[in-house]
Amino acid sequence: MRGPLEAHSSYRAADWSPQRVMFHQNLETFADRVGLLVGLQSNGKLTQEEAYDEIRRLWKQLKDSKGSLLNG
Repeated sequence: MRGPLEAHSSYRAADWSPQRVMFHQNLETFADRVGLLVGLQSNGKLTQEEAYDEIRRLWKQLKDSKGSLLNG
């Protein structure tokens, strides 16, 4: 299991900062979870509405993290 500051993949942008690395990790986590939700919905474990609601909740978390990490 990864620690809270371990990125899924490397962040190599010229504008590197700890906040950008953390947002990059949050973005990758969002993508992983959306993929999982799509798989669950495709296999009948979640309804489309449940998957949509969860993705919307995850999107709000990602948007809030962008605001606090990059626009703060």
